[in-house]
Amino acid sequence: MHAFAYAAPATVAEAIEALHTAGPGSRLLAGGTTLYDLMKLEIETPRTVVDISRLAELSAVDTSRPDELRFGAGARMADVADDPILRRDYPALAESLSQAASPQLRNMATLGGNLLQRTRCSYFRGGPTFPCNKRDPGSGCAARGGLDRGHALFGASDACIATYPADWGVALLAFDASVDVTGPAGERTVALADLHVEPADTPQREHTLAADELIVRIRVPVTAAGKGSTYHKIRDRESYAFALVSAAAALTVDDRGVVEDCRIALGGVATRPWRSAAAEQAMIGTRLTAHSARRAGEIAFMDARPGTHNAFKVELGARTVADALQIAGKRAVR
Repeated sequence: MHAFAYAAPATVAEAIEALHTAGPGSRLLAGGTTLYDLMKLEIETPRTVVDISRLAELSAVDTSRPDELRFGAGARMADVADDPILRRDYPALAESLSQAASPQLRNMATLGGNLLQRTRCSYFRGGPTFPCNKRDPGSGCAARGGLDRGHALFGASDACIATYPADWGVALLAFDASVDVTGPAGERTVALADLHVEPADTPQREHTLAADELIVRIRVPVTAAGKGSTYHKIRDRESYAFALVSAAAALTVDDRGVVEDCRIALGGVATRPWRSAAAEQAMIGTRLTAHSARRAGEIAFMDARPGTHNAFKVELGARTVADALQIAGKRAVR
């Protein structure tokens, strides 16, 4: 691990100043559950680490508002997963947190840090032995033609096929969340759908934040679809493993069992959190049955582009979406 300068600001304003002064070579430290790993692997080599883990203004959570849920970016995953209102009214959000990582990591990891978590691609983390455009732009992508079992079906490019690894962002996408970001120019709001970017020719650029900006809070509009929701995660090991495929599903149905509102977001299969508008539209106006749920799952993966070893994710993904819709339907508001 390289030597680095350390700053411990007392306020968000001081944190922004520290980031701005240190320049592009700075990194934020919140829970540290990803940053420390990447620093040990010398993938991240910051000149300055700005510690925001003790900033109380980033940890506030309010799930009682009539218009929106508000989550401070510094709130711990375990604490938010156990919020009783969230568990009752937005189970998909609570489940996306409780199914992530291990209890020890959830006790440390923050919502903002999880949202910006970097890929778990083994070639990215494997060091200079493996060419990786995300780690070393222009070097190539070892996953193309390599072991791509865990890699993306959607949003990939010739330069990168690494999947977005986190769960929280997938569930947030299904609920049209937004993030409030602050920097030297002041505060701005970014739709969650616009926060992450696909790799294209610049896979080292993963989101739309500037180097001297940080996420202050995450906001989720209140919706009746929250009660009828689930986060369904399929993985090799039920404990402490990243998703092979996951689906956040939320819906409302009328008294006849006809779907009025439907949201479907996919995880473990794309280079960013992935929304399936086509599958959502296929469900709206139809009765929720095993057949209609399966059809929506197939539509969700209709445009998938598998590689050599991950084609199984297409069928697995269709089944995951179908199961998620049926679980959500049992909880749905009528």
